[in-house]
Amino acid sequence: MLHKNLIAGEWVSGDASANINPSNTNDIVGDYARASTKDTKAAIAAAKAAFAVWSRSGILERHAILKKTGDEVLARKEELGRLLAREEGKTLPEAIGEVTRAGQIFDFFAGEVLRLSGEVLPSVRPNIGVEITREAVGVVGIITPWNFPIAIPAWKIAPALAYGNTVVLKPADLVPGSAWALVDILHRAGAPAGVVNLVMGSGSVVGQTLLDSPDVQALTFTGSIGTGKRVALASIEHNRKFQLEMGGKNPFVVLDDADLSVAVEAAANSSFFSTGQRCTASSRLIVTEGIHDRFVAALTERLKSLVIDDALKAGTHIGPVVDQTQLTQDAGYIDIGRAEGARLAFGGERLERDTPGFYLAPALFTEATNDMRIAREEIFGPVAAVIRVKDYDEALAVANDTSFGLSSGIATTSLKHATHFKRNSEAGMVMVNLPTAGVDFHVPFGGRKGSSYGPREQGRYAAEFYTTVKTAYTLA
Repeated sequence: MLHKNLIAGEWVSGDASANINPSNTNDIVGDYARASTKDTKAAIAAAKAAFAVWSRSGILERHAILKKTGDEVLARKEELGRLLAREEGKTLPEAIGEVTRAGQIFDFFAGEVLRLSGEVLPSVRPNIGVEITREAVGVVGIITPWNFPIAIPAWKIAPALAYGNTVVLKPADLVPGSAWALVDILHRAGAPAGVVNLVMGSGSVVGQTLLDSPDVQALTFTGSIGTGKRVALASIEHNRKFQLEMGGKNPFVVLDDADLSVAVEAAANSSFFSTGQRCTASSRLIVTEGIHDRFVAALTERLKSLVIDDALKAGTHIGPVVDQTQLTQDAGYIDIGRAEGARLAFGGERLERDTPGFYLAPALFTEATNDMRIAREEIFGPVAAVIRVKDYDEALAVANDTSFGLSSGIATTSLKHATHFKRNSEAGMVMVNLPTAGVDFHVPFGGRKGSSYGPREQGRYAAEFYTTVKTAYTLA
């Protein structure tokens, strides 16, 4: 079966591309159509044509479509989780958790539709009333990455539709399956023709067509820094709104007073679960010298206990890297770390399993410094470096010494240090005695510095991007 693109309410064929399981490269998840420039332009035109009616649709209609979508996603979480694990490589429990989050996001924004509000204010001039309302922006282009193939499309599509926008979704070329399933659910839930359009394929064709179109009024992107800069430049040329999430080099600080077991579990989860392929993953473990040796020894023992295997196997803690390109990049950074003088304390070798896949043992470096490339550049794999520091003040300084600012964490039993870190960490999200990865669906997500640009995603803050403010005056 060829999984087709959805354009103007119709399923449209294209050249087929195989979706390959990184846990077992002999397993073809499915064949998915690749959109052409012509297809993408047609999708944009369909979204533009549908906008006038959809943006003025009744709130009960929008609520019903989003609620029905969320309900079906949650009802099929095991099935969709299995699909996600097959195409992306995260473990089945993690994949089911991601699908659950996607369903919860649609449920949340179904509720937000019924809570749309504005303000009525008196003017400074007599006998004049002022109304402040939010209106839909227009056609929203959505470009999503491969590491969260259903959650990120969900947290971009759901608010876009809730606030009355129409969308053109371009999922990552590596993982079209989860996005296709989500759009199929939306289509059957009653999304009118042209309101939701799916164009799968390469960034150089589909993505570039979105960037070049003057009919795309807003563009939300999650992915690499290089592509994010291209999105920004193209959007400025067209005077469109744009929103960028571009990753991180997230610190996790461990102080002498930390509960060692809490610190180790949070660090292992932050750095290595989901194969380290999370923009919120912590690849810099900044540890004060009084606990350093005990922490490294305990974390090494924890890593020895982790099972790296097929994502669908019961008991697997860490699945494969997503593809050969990413595996090569991870291995390259491991070589760089060695060459820079860091000590590879554990892992880093290619693994063989029962099925051919992209398996890599989690790599832990020690004796790293914050000026090494492995401490400066986003690796996006199961590779972490321990940086030894003297005390809390140095730990905070090192944590903030990065061009990124997405997420940060600290392990401590000191209320004083926890409070100070929350206030002074230069990150959009701060965790105390918790992994740096793992956030709720109803609160804002995003960072600062080189990690993010534009309004926050998720929760009620999503309205800042997906709406525009109108002020109206009336003479009484």
